[in-house]
Amino acid sequence: MRQHLRVRISLVIPTYNAGTLLDDVLAGIGSLQGVTFHEKLAIDSGSSDGTIDRLLRAGFRVDSIDKRTFDHGSTRDLGISRTTGDVIVLMVQDATPQGSDWLQKMVAPFVDPQVAGVWCRQVPREKCQPVMKRRILGWPGFGDGVTTKKLAPGQKLDDLPPFEQLMLSAFDNVASAIRRSAWQQFKLGPRRFGEDVWFGKRVIASGLALAHQGGACVMHSHDRTAWSEGKRTFCDHRNLVGLFGLVGIPTREALQGALLHGTKEHLDYVRSLKLPQQEEADALQWTEEYVKWQCWGQFLGAKAGSNPKGLKGLFYRWLGKRLERGIG
Repeated sequence: MRQHLRVRISLVIPTYNAGTLLDDVLAGIGSLQGVTFHEKLAIDSGSSDGTIDRLLRAGFRVDSIDKRTFDHGSTRDLGISRTTGDVIVLMVQDATPQGSDWLQKMVAPFVDPQVAGVWCRQVPREKCQPVMKRRILGWPGFGDGVTTKKLAPGQKLDDLPPFEQLMLSAFDNVASAIRRSAWQQFKLGPRRFGEDVWFGKRVIASGLALAHQGGACVMHSHDRTAWSEGKRTFCDHRNLVGLFGLVGIPTREALQGALLHGTKEHLDYVRSLKLPQQEEADALQWTEEYVKWQCWGQFLGAKAGSNPKGLKGLFYRWLGKRLERGIG
């Protein structure tokens, strides 16, 4: 652990009108002990709700960019390039670190020189739909310890089945830490969506390692509409088929089966919770919509990610631009 104390750590957070929830995040960051940040930088896309003042009071440097230039990969690259840490922690404006030793746990796996990046668990906030809560708590399923992922000697990432490729490459910039030397080799952008797993894939393919720190977590979830969750699923699966060839719902027949099975399974789960009557009714209605848009998002996202030619290609590019609007 003493080695970690000699590591210079920078924090980079993209922000835009974070609202009062940012106070909770900043309090969590401010409560860290032992291992702390040497510098804190926010790249703000034109906030007008007091976000910048909150950040400045919490000791952040704030650099501003035009909202129209925001890109999930390039904006984070910009922030990293303006910091000096040996390790860069990337967070989002609504993820609150849990425990004063959170950062200490996040940097601990870097004692292994092969580890290029570390990411941690998430726990949902109180106002979270039941099926989303179950999904958040169940992903990625690596347990409470440190899980280090890398290819076996002589193994090539592209030779593995798509889902195995994903599980090896999984990485999440909701709360992550990246070794600067790895970032210099594998920049995050330009990337409109999924810059984290794109980084993870290249790290793993190069023979380096990623570590999941199951002993650390951030509180993070959203109270989104089912339609908004479906839009994110479209973008996610468009990305996954492009990176790994991963197609979850390949045909119309499979789509119909997923809709029938998923609706029953998720509604049965909500009913099993024995929620108060009105709360259950609201959750059931949301869940039914959620399953519908999740399945359609997977199906259409995979179609878009396959980059079809001709009129189909034009349609899916148009659809992608429409659905990715407003996704943070």
